[in-house]
Amino acid sequence: MSTTQHERLRELLEPLVSSQGLELVEVEVASVGRKRVLRVVVDSEQGADLDKVADVSRALSAKLDETDAMGEGEYELEVGTPGAERPLTEHRHYVRATGRLVKFQLAEGGELVARILKADDDGIDLEVPGVKGRKPTARRLGFADIAKARVQVEFNRKPTDDDA
Repeated sequence: MSTTQHERLRELLEPLVSSQGLELVEVEVASVGRKRVLRVVVDSEQGADLDKVADVSRALSAKLDETDAMGEGEYELEVGTPGAERPLTEHRHYVRATGRLVKFQLAEGGELVARILKADDDGIDLEVPGVKGRKPTARRLGFADIAKARVQVEFNRKPTDDDA
């Protein structure tokens, strides 16, 4: 997808998504066989429930039908949320993930799995779990040190004050 089409789609869709009380996380056009698929990922601070996703999907579909943003030919529209193992790509994502376990791909190579304790403008404070009975350790990562980050699913996560 060209940057121009990506920018046009984002400019077209973002106001509609915002009007539904959600934020536009990602827009992607992919080819699946002979079909084109427009994937739109939405979210909010409270999470996006199925009714909101359905509402925004209908609004986006109607708007896309009015325009030529997808060009000629058929395409399929998929609207969803980032899911449980969401990628962290912006500062607000790190703030929202405070207290969560995250897998980091480090810019200089290697991986780190740690819990986010705090996020500020320069980076994040982490708690690295102890291994084999050792106590957890504190670590600081600057945003420049992070190549990729993704929230991890925890089935036996201990509740925090924020969960109450």
